[in-house]
Amino acid sequence: MKARSIRQAAQMIGQSLISICVAILAGALIILAVGENPITAFGELLRGAFGNKTYLANTISRAVPLIFTGLSVALSLRCGMFNIGAEGQFYVGAMATTMVALNWTAVPGIPRIILSLVIGFLAGGVWALIAAVCKAKFNISEIIVTIMLNYIAINFLGYAVRSFLMDPEGNVPQSAKIDKAVQLGTLIRATRFHAGILIAIICVLVVWFFLEKTTMGYELKAVGLNKRGSTCNGISVMKNIVLSAFLSGGLSAVAGGIEVLAIQKKLLEGISSNCGYTAVLIALVAFNNPIGVFFVAVLYAAMQVGASSMQRQLGVPSAIVNILIGLVVVLILGRELFHFKKRQAKVGKGGNA
Repeated sequence: MKARSIRQAAQMIGQSLISICVAILAGALIILAVGENPITAFGELLRGAFGNKTYLANTISRAVPLIFTGLSVALSLRCGMFNIGAEGQFYVGAMATTMVALNWTAVPGIPRIILSLVIGFLAGGVWALIAAVCKAKFNISEIIVTIMLNYIAINFLGYAVRSFLMDPEGNVPQSAKIDKAVQLGTLIRATRFHAGILIAIICVLVVWFFLEKTTMGYELKAVGLNKRGSTCNGISVMKNIVLSAFLSGGLSAVAGGIEVLAIQKKLLEGISSNCGYTAVLIALVAFNNPIGVFFVAVLYAAMQVGASSMQRQLGVPSAIVNILIGLVVVLILGRELFHFKKRQAKVGKGGNA
């Protein structure tokens, strides 16, 4: 069983690498078409992402929220629930974290940071439960519910920073600045390389251990693979859908909390940069594997940061990177569809026999 799992993981990694190589080749052709040298362009992309400590810090800080939201989507997908609500859960977590960080001033620095993130996790988890209960109890599509919840959360944040969370000393729709004692510190001085990456790595390992080494994780995956079979074997489908939604919402909410405490230092509109939606792509490319999510999120962030440098230095449009990412996703989804049709054909032949 272990050898089979390793073989399957190796196959998925190999297939992802093939898709990435095809996308890079397509990108090279596009760069040639705009009159630039692909080697020079990709070299500038890599330099812009990892060329010095500042560039590296920018890449890592961009990757941190993608790691959390990618884990969020991957975890829910493993239970058969398509969580499109990571964006709204991010906003809920950011709001809850800000409220605790600004108002619970009696609690000292580090304990208040921990408390802020824990409250944010709980708020995001409870927010995600709305979609889970609608799916498990009433069989309402979680895709529709989570998309609607995204609009509610995003617009409520806009209302919050114009009313009860607005900085009383300013006239801009944003909260007051978070106390320095409650801000997540940087690991490399004078850069954006903050302690959130350590929390992200811990969460990646915890989620992997939970899914692969615990009974609860096994049951959650079983529900995702076959709900009827799970029910016949005494596994509660509703319990696992609710559990996966709560954990998934909590992870996205922590992403929002860390963005407030480490990067923005205040709450403001558009704080997520759409990382909740990008998380769906990251989870799909990583095949819902927590370790894979980490590396795909860093790769995606590096491409985004490096693309900006490539455009500034060489004039090569940064949109090319988005084309490459889209192509990778299409290739991977195409491969999955091909294997799905192949399995269906085998089942059909077996049934006819």
